[in-house]
Amino acid sequence: MTTWMEAGLWGLLAGGALVLGALVAWLVRVPTVIAYAVMAFGAGVLVSALAFDLVGKAADIGGVLPTVIGFLGGALAYVAGNVLLARRGAQHRKRSSGLQPGEEDQQGSGTAIALGALLDGVPESVVLGLSLLGGHGVGVPVLAAIFISNLPEGLSSTAGMKRAGRSPVFVFGVWIGIAVISGLAGAIGVLLLEGASDNTVAAITAVAAGAILAMIADTMIPEAFEETRLWTGLIATLGFITAFAISRGA
Repeated sequence: MTTWMEAGLWGLLAGGALVLGALVAWLVRVPTVIAYAVMAFGAGVLVSALAFDLVGKAADIGGVLPTVIGFLGGALAYVAGNVLLARRGAQHRKRSSGLQPGEEDQQGSGTAIALGALLDGVPESVVLGLSLLGGHGVGVPVLAAIFISNLPEGLSSTAGMKRAGRSPVFVFGVWIGIAVISGLAGAIGVLLLEGASDNTVAAITAVAAGAILAMIADTMIPEAFEETRLWTGLIATLGFITAFAISRGA
């Protein structure tokens, strides 16, 4: 199997966690506090993957300057896109409460929510694909981090969509579409960057990492805190150390 095909399949698997979370939320009434506790855990896992498997390796491969520039650029790009989509109704896209607007409340909010979910997922798929370029197989800590963080996202966001009156066709169309696009993003990232210079790979990895950190700070942690409150830090810490242990054992 070629590297780009493998990257596509891993990206599809990681994106499939969104569909799995959505399916659970649609069929079972999961307590909100549990969904957000898993989100806090997933945030900690992602932060650990960023620190030990993305930013650090990007700096080792391409140097500090390309990493810093890429990291800040990715964060700025994510924040700009998030602000734009928030104004169109996507600011509560991950919430399971009744804060998500329905289409009758804000025209075009469904499209904004779908694009917002895509904005959250594509950087993760890109770094997952890039982890294969070293020839050592997929980055297990990165894959675990993305899968674990995608589960509560699909779960809580779907619960919110359901409360807002979204149809199952819309809900599962969004998540299945994003899972497929995640696979394509991973595959395309490998196709475009296979054979690229170390500086280029490091910069792109850092761009995606910056976007992921901005996403964690802007959406995952604040939303998890709504329900888990003073336990959020402890739960995120457990996620961080779990991912660290996986990275050391991988």
